[in-house]
Amino acid sequence: MDEHKLKLTSSEIGTLWGEYVNGTMTDVVNRYMVSIIEDAPIKAIFEDAITTFEKQKRQIVTFMENEGFPIPIGFTESDLFKGKPRLFTDIFCLNYLHIMTLHGLLGHSTSLALSVRKDLRDFYDSCDNDAKKMYHQTIELLLEKGNFQRDPLFYPAQNPEYISSQDFTDGFFGKGRKLAATEIISISLNLKKSIMAKTLSIAFSQVAQTKEVRKFLTDSEKTADQQIKAFSKIMQADNLPVPKSWETEVTTSTDSPFSDKLMLYHIGFLFQAAQNYHGGGLASSMRTDLVTAYEGTILKNLMITKKWFDLMVQNKWLEQPPLAPNRKEIAQEK
Repeated sequence: MDEHKLKLTSSEIGTLWGEYVNGTMTDVVNRYMVSIIEDAPIKAIFEDAITTFEKQKRQIVTFMENEGFPIPIGFTESDLFKGKPRLFTDIFCLNYLHIMTLHGLLGHSTSLALSVRKDLRDFYDSCDNDAKKMYHQTIELLLEKGNFQRDPLFYPAQNPEYISSQDFTDGFFGKGRKLAATEIISISLNLKKSIMAKTLSIAFSQVAQTKEVRKFLTDSEKTADQQIKAFSKIMQADNLPVPKSWETEVTTSTDSPFSDKLMLYHIGFLFQAAQNYHGGGLASSMRTDLVTAYEGTILKNLMITKKWFDLMVQNKWLEQPPLAPNRKEIAQEK
């Protein structure tokens, strides 16, 4: 079958739309960071990231134009205020690129899983390969600089075992067991992402231009901090290390390099994306205290994203994705 005779489905258009908006957001941040980075190897990786997205952006535009869909506004040069003082250290910039690459890997894989047309599948294969290359580069450089935070190490048991007690699920009354390796996967990943959300909330709240946005960013910082404390407490109770914070990698600058629209959207994106990871953590948890922690975290994230949605709409900053046709309105036009 000629693939070009196949119209893109709603899911395929939706993934392209999301890839464009979220990609342009990250691209603006990357362009700012490359302008302040002094470390040559870190700067080179950011230059690669910018070049890679330019290629992907052109392809997304071609797909959407060929289907007759308007190109999203996303984020542009108007959201970047050039020549502003340094807001982040070089090492934070590298950690930021690493975490956002993780988000990209998940996003590209989801988009690929929803795609049918071969040219679109080939495109997401290419995006995934680009993200995997960037993932390896960021890890290698973080390791080289002694700044990559590895997850806790376990000592091997002598033999495999079956669960033999109902106490396996107990996490409140001391009868249960230590954290399982399968549970630490999500705890560690969620901690790292919450630390990133908290650090960006602190940085953005310093430079936000409007009172309402600054208040939201302060609230989001507190919410992320509560989540970090909740999961750190569980890890520390089992004498396991937790990832270090990055607050000291934010300077004291109060001069914003970004529009309030971009900063607000970025924090909302992180909290929305976190729901996927928290949901995965909840599904893999077999201890009652973990289940309770994830349920509380998901509920608080829903509350913060509702505030985010209201503020974005209030300022007319939330772009509308393609909608299904309203058949009743179409019928009434006749």
